[in-house]
Amino acid sequence: MSYENWQSKAEDFRKIDVRGIQGNFFEGIRKQAARTEVGSGLEIVQSFEPIPLYEVMEGLGFEHYTEQTAENEFHAYFYRTEQKQDNGDISMRPAALTNMPLIDDELGKVAVQFWDLTWNDRKRYLPYEIRLLLSLTNAVGAGRMRQATRELVKAYIHGLDSAALDDVFELLAWNQGIGYFSSEIGPSTLFAAYKTIKNMESKGKTRTEIADVLKEKFGEKNPDVKVM
Repeated sequence: MSYENWQSKAEDFRKIDVRGIQGNFFEGIRKQAARTEVGSGLEIVQSFEPIPLYEVMEGLGFEHYTEQTAENEFHAYFYRTEQKQDNGDISMRPAALTNMPLIDDELGKVAVQFWDLTWNDRKRYLPYEIRLLLSLTNAVGAGRMRQATRELVKAYIHGLDSAALDDVFELLAWNQGIGYFSSEIGPSTLFAAYKTIKNMESKGKTRTEIADVLKEKFGEKNPDVKVM
């Protein structure tokens, strides 16, 4: 179905203006989306094109159409064509990007476009999960365990074999040193997520079961992982 088929309904969509909202507004939109019936929709107003929302809303059964009405005003219309189950992945979206327009609207646009180019562009050669692992190790090197944890969770949910994580942590111990690994990585949420995977796998739990636990324990409810 194309925008032309539901354009006449758009004026009745519930409008949510998130311009200037500090922190992660994705969770609020997810709740509104979950309550939206098939045949209805939402209108999201933002100072930059809300690219990170597109895939999330598509996963919930929405089509989208976006128009720019002013230099720093975008209206994204989401129309629900089918009822899809919420997989909870919205908590892993780049919420920190929403802080950029508070500094400068143009910076907000650039940040989102850069994120989209880095993670969604089809010209990228390395598989998505490998890029997540590279991002994970870079984050550890910079002391950003919050980001590293999120990348690990996304990589596993995306289908990465835990044996790859074994290699990653072995290399971290080698490159960072046993002392640093013991004092900084071992007690971190990053290693806690890894141990959760290994322990649940040893008990014969399925990937789906493990993914659900990872989202629950290492998503937005965890203050050591949450991004504001």
